[in-house]
Amino acid sequence: MKKLGMGLMRLPITEEGNPKSIDQALVNRMVDYFLEKGFTYFDTAYPYHQGMSETAAAKALVERHPRNSFTLADKMPTFLVTRNEDYERFFSEQLKRCGVTYFDYYLLHTLGEKNYANTLQHGGFAFMKKLKAEGKAKQIGFSYHDKAELLDQILTDHPEMEFIQLQINYLDWENDMIQARKCYEVAVKHQKPVIVMEPVKGGALANVPAAVEQLFKGRHPELSTASWGIRFAASLDHVFMVLSGMSNFEQIIDNVSSMQNFAPLDEEEKQIIQKATEMINSGIAIPCTACQYCVDGCPRNIPIPKYFSLYNDQRQFGLVPSHRGYYTNLSQTYGKASDCIGCRQCEQHCPQHIEIVEQLKEVSRIFDAV
Repeated sequence: MKKLGMGLMRLPITEEGNPKSIDQALVNRMVDYFLEKGFTYFDTAYPYHQGMSETAAAKALVERHPRNSFTLADKMPTFLVTRNEDYERFFSEQLKRCGVTYFDYYLLHTLGEKNYANTLQHGGFAFMKKLKAEGKAKQIGFSYHDKAELLDQILTDHPEMEFIQLQINYLDWENDMIQARKCYEVAVKHQKPVIVMEPVKGGALANVPAAVEQLFKGRHPELSTASWGIRFAASLDHVFMVLSGMSNFEQIIDNVSSMQNFAPLDEEEKQIIQKATEMINSGIAIPCTACQYCVDGCPRNIPIPKYFSLYNDQRQFGLVPSHRGYYTNLSQTYGKASDCIGCRQCEQHCPQHIEIVEQLKEVSRIFDAV
């Protein structure tokens, strides 16, 4: 199996802000191209596009290609489970949405301290073993956003988990909050293969500062900046799959071309990435990946990732006037950063553990100023 997987989290849409308006025709084309080039792994989840990602997968894959021609991964929404019966209810709904009778890979979604405790309370691990025994999940594992110490505990207590999905990219490799390297080393210690998510950090590593892009182009003029992130993750020995969320046909062509004949990074390339990391870290203010988990349920309907993106860009590139215009336009439909009431619901769902309430105050200071 080739190491690149197609993430179905950020699919192309035909109407801005409406996740139900997925451009299915374009998704079909992207899926066909991906399969044609020999790549077979697809990743979805219950909340992606408010559930429409799973049905889009059914339309693009299940209804148009033989079941044995692709590998499909889905995830149990642990953050929505309130009782044991919920596991069967959600899983049955996912099978129906995706139009399949089994998943090749099935994960407990986004385990961390809170979701792990919830999973223990409601019998989530027993349910996963049941799926495995019944053949409804060929491989069982979990995605993870927390500290390495807790990951070590989970894998010690639950060796039946067969793989782990981790956020790994060169920018987060030594990040004290994400702990990508430490988590990866825990996976290696427990001999669990790793699936990588966010190798381009939500697109941030596809739009690096000009000086960093020049650094990359100096070695490989033909490669995109995004490809460096994907190759970094794929070069790790215990990584068997790297997921990339693809929102348009250009991205899928680029990702496929960079991984078609994959070769691990050499020593000079590793040095270049180390230097690039230092350069980027000197300019990033808020490490947001635009996963959107913080947005659902916000009582003030604040588009937090969009505001953080504007803030980071103005910090990196000094485009305050034009960015303030974008901010003003957004705030006509959504809540302003200053509308935050400090309930911190968003922080409970943030995989990056960002202090969102405090950061919104800084966003407000920049963009709400007259």
